[in-house]
Amino acid sequence: MKSASFRPLALALLLVTGSALANDEAAVRKNLDTFFGGQAVDTVKKTPYGGLYEVVLKSGELVYTDAAVSFLLDGNVIDTKTKQNVTQARMAQLMKIDFATLPLDQAIKQVRGTGKRVIATFEDPNCGYCKRLAKDMVNLKDATIYTFLYPILGPDSLEKSKGIWCAKDRAAAWTDWMTAGKAPAAGSCDTAVLDKNVALGQKMRVSGTPTIFTVDGNRLPGAVPLAQLDKAMDQAATGKR
Repeated sequence: MKSASFRPLALALLLVTGSALANDEAAVRKNLDTFFGGQAVDTVKKTPYGGLYEVVLKSGELVYTDAAVSFLLDGNVIDTKTKQNVTQARMAQLMKIDFATLPLDQAIKQVRGTGKRVIATFEDPNCGYCKRLAKDMVNLKDATIYTFLYPILGPDSLEKSKGIWCAKDRAAAWTDWMTAGKAPAAGSCDTAVLDKNVALGQKMRVSGTPTIFTVDGNRLPGAVPLAQLDKAMDQAATGKR
């Protein structure tokens, strides 16, 4: 049986180890900020892989380095025991959002069937992949779709977005344009929401369109096939993956 007298020593060693690790992570951050010429680092975390430190940049990128910051590794770490892509799993975790915080009043709402499965998308009206997604989602069953107009591809995208947002039936105007090429009339209403959407998307690191979020906060970048979207929505609804 271990003596209780060892407990303070064990606690002291734990505190010293934690402090040393924190100091190492702080030193890595400082050296990287110097390397990048500014405060570019969001977080630094020691990994269990070969003395690597995980570095998440404020741009959203994930890279690795050592304690001396003698190199930067931009690539995937694969755990050979579990065969898991550690980097991919970590990025998925970092890119998750709290779906409940989305300002859904800033989005176009469409309901299909029961509407029990919910997603949110960020889309540009001139995005070809968004148009392909829109045509696929016509066949989406029992779904509520919140579409945030995200005009990032140029001035015409902004004008199209204004016309859609100002339409009497926004959902119909969006669908008509995205699936049939029927352009919306010029917008003549308060379109400040579009600036808010762009700011929101930038804050959430939405760098391309379409970007889809399932109700559990997971992110699906790009126009994923309908079967993949269906599966992701079902998993989000049940909480099982």
